[in-house]
Amino acid sequence: MKKIVLERLTFRNFKGFREFVLSTKGGNTDVYGDNGTGKTTLFDGFIWLLFGKDSRNKSDFEIKELDALGKVRQHKLEHEVEGDLLINGRRKTFRRVFSEQWTKKRGALTSEFTGHTTSYHIDGVSVPAGEYKAEVDAIIKEDLFKLLTSPTFFNEQLKKDERRKVLLQICGNITDAEVIHSNDALERLPSILRDRDVDAHRKVVAARCKAINDEIKDIPIRISEAQRSQPDVTDLDQELLLDDIDHIRSQIKAKESELFRIQNGGESAIKEKRLHEIEAKLISIKNRLQSTVLDKVSVKRDEVGQLQSEFDALRRQIDDKQHRIKTNERTIDSRKQESERLRTDWTEVNGSAFVGHEHDENCPTCRQTLPQEQIQEAFQKAVASFNKSKSERLEQISAKGKVATEEARQLEQNNSRLTDEINVLTDKLASLQTDLTAAEAQLTDLRSGIQDPGADPEYQRLLEESAMIKQEITLLRDSAKETISKVQSSITSLSTDLRNLEEDNAKFAQVRKTEDRISVLDQQEKELASEYERLQEELFLTEEFTRTKVSLLDSKINSKFKYARFRLFDEQINGGLKEVCDTLFNGVPYGSGLNNAAEYNVGLDIINTLSEYYEVSVPIFFDNAESVTKLIDTDAQVIRLVVPPTFDSLPVETQEELVKLYGSYEEASAVWKNKNKQLRIETKEQQFQEAI
Repeated sequence: MKKIVLERLTFRNFKGFREFVLSTKGGNTDVYGDNGTGKTTLFDGFIWLLFGKDSRNKSDFEIKELDALGKVRQHKLEHEVEGDLLINGRRKTFRRVFSEQWTKKRGALTSEFTGHTTSYHIDGVSVPAGEYKAEVDAIIKEDLFKLLTSPTFFNEQLKKDERRKVLLQICGNITDAEVIHSNDALERLPSILRDRDVDAHRKVVAARCKAINDEIKDIPIRISEAQRSQPDVTDLDQELLLDDIDHIRSQIKAKESELFRIQNGGESAIKEKRLHEIEAKLISIKNRLQSTVLDKVSVKRDEVGQLQSEFDALRRQIDDKQHRIKTNERTIDSRKQESERLRTDWTEVNGSAFVGHEHDENCPTCRQTLPQEQIQEAFQKAVASFNKSKSERLEQISAKGKVATEEARQLEQNNSRLTDEINVLTDKLASLQTDLTAAEAQLTDLRSGIQDPGADPEYQRLLEESAMIKQEITLLRDSAKETISKVQSSITSLSTDLRNLEEDNAKFAQVRKTEDRISVLDQQEKELASEYERLQEELFLTEEFTRTKVSLLDSKINSKFKYARFRLFDEQINGGLKEVCDTLFNGVPYGSGLNNAAEYNVGLDIINTLSEYYEVSVPIFFDNAESVTKLIDTDAQVIRLVVPPTFDSLPVETQEELVKLYGSYEEASAVWKNKNKQLRIETKEQQFQEAI
């Protein structure tokens, strides 16, 4: 069996520990301290060292020490945990360091916080995160470690299905074939399951039964909705309706033929044809007269647009350079002011002189008078320190002044260059303005030269003929308008009657469709009920399978444990079985009446069995261990985290010994109370250590 022992755990700047060492000497250890002194922090640090999480499996817990307002008390610290582990007697040292990352950006005077980094070390050698994790995994996997290091993890943090999986793994499962073979009632189950296992088939059946129930509940509602939407045809005769529809359709067809003859009279059609010919000739004459001039206008308009774009681009360049000059001028003023201020600072610092203070001539420890040479040496060191600091400040001020002056000089050179560029662009802009004005004038002249086609004799003659033909067509149409109106009115009336008859006839199709739909729903309800009954029988067989498997597994699993017992299934009111995984002790479920001692010992019993199966033991942390007076035996290392008793709850004999030792009840009580405000470590050698 692989035995993992925690020999030493060192904390630096970790969750309130400035520096603390937990030394177990490789044996069982008791850690005493009042609530809030950091007992649980020891467990958190051990888990974090190996897996980057705390004892509650959180990876985002707060490692840094916080003040009363919840803010980080001190930045730029390295937060680390280092642990010496003995793996089958061979020492292995792991170290994890969590640090803030501060970056000084270009041009900034101070660095700023930009995130965190974590470094990893094995036996004093820095390694990548992946190699660190692989090394830890080679010793023990995280999931197994959690099972073996906390007596409450199995019962309080694992889910039901996960607990069942662990138990079946260590106790050896029973195959489905073995279960079916042991019970004749399960003979048909293999043909039902086919390629599924029992659990998967039960889930499929349960899901399908729920879906069937939902569908069956919905069918009466859908039938009722269909019946409500069914039209009433009691007073209708479909055969008579079809005869009336055919008769009205023939009447409408006759009226539409009559309307077509009236609207397409012969004389009116000839005049409209002549009107179209005239309109085509008018367009041809207009295009012939204006096409040449319009082409020239288009070319000149494009030229004006191009000149205007170039003009606007030059204007924007000038505006941009003028804006940059103004911005530079403001910066120049600022840099010059900064340079002047630095000159003042330099003069002030340069003129400062060391001011000596009267030194205490007595030793701060024994209060004896110090030798004169020691006093003089201290004074000289103070003068040297002052001069060094003064020199460094003068160098810093001078450097900043040079930077400010150089920036102002470069910006003034830029402004001079920008001014020259503006002058060149301004000359170009004036020239371009002249060209643009001339082009716009030419465009105006071209537009005024477009010829009006109305002055052409042929164009004017065709316009007059067109007006006369339009008047003649209007007279012809007015004479037929009254007849057309009567025919159209008759068609509208017949169409309304036809639409009403067709709507009544459509009701019969809707009735047949509704009846077919209701028939389908009735049949579907019967089929679903039959399927549901068959599935319930399959579900019963799977539950009978589970009952059989329970009886076979129960004694096999419980025989692996000395104290813990397990209930894997719960009988339901309807006779079914619900999968559970309850831990029992003397018939009492874990978390439902067991005292702390019983729960811890049951958890320890589970750890013992798991350690034996996986052939590995790890340090076991018992939090709130003061509630347990007697733990069952275990081969693993045990680290108890104990809240010590108050002075008044100590045995009378112990109180009397302490009073005798410290002289009074009050003094003894105060010493005991203060002692428990810090962590106290006791190993089998009774060694002590306190948190700093």
